[in-house]
Amino acid sequence: MTVIGTRMIREDKTARQLFDDLMANPNRVKFGFGRKLAIVNVDFQKAYTAIDEFKTAYETDPRQIEYTNTISALARSKGMPVIWTRVAYAEDGSDCGVWGTRTNTPDSLQNIKYGSRRHEYDDRVEIDPKDAQYNKRMPSAFFETPLQSLLVFHGVDTVVVTGGSTSGCVRATAVDSLSRGYRTIVPIETCADKHESYHFANLTDLQIKYADVEPVQTVIDWLEAQ
Repeated sequence: MTVIGTRMIREDKTARQLFDDLMANPNRVKFGFGRKLAIVNVDFQKAYTAIDEFKTAYETDPRQIEYTNTISALARSKGMPVIWTRVAYAEDGSDCGVWGTRTNTPDSLQNIKYGSRRHEYDDRVEIDPKDAQYNKRMPSAFFETPLQSLLVFHGVDTVVVTGGSTSGCVRATAVDSLSRGYRTIVPIETCADKHESYHFANLTDLQIKYADVEPVQTVIDWLEAQ
């Protein structure tokens, strides 16, 4: 029998090595930038960024928030929307749904309460009063939030997704973005995860299927040229 497809490949390369190989030899046409973008900053809240305070927090690139602030400020200066999301639940956690049934500790997802330290934005983020802010209860920033309507109103055709985690809410948001017909861009340095394997495996998959995974400088250069 002649096999023209692919039987699952097994090799000893790390997720980071596979990502580096892919980025060095891209084999797909890029979606590219359209006419107008939005920056969607996913869950820059202390539960996930304050590594000195919460064990649910993580850091990949120590300049992640700095880069995110930079592209957000540039987008604002060009009249392009900036959106911030974060997660919080009712006092009894009942609105977390089945997602909140696997554990029930002080660090569990459903125990991020409105107004708590875990719910607060990281002190380093620079949010403008004109930026949109949405609470979300599931991984994607699109799920049961007004994000889609906002993007339509602003005539956006390109979505830049930052935040964490790369393997969770960033990925879910990027997949939903593509599914809604948006050119989708994930700047590498603006995303974070708990383990480099999860981080780079998901960046690899996003690059192959759902998004343009780019150095943040690519986004900066495009915005500065507008």
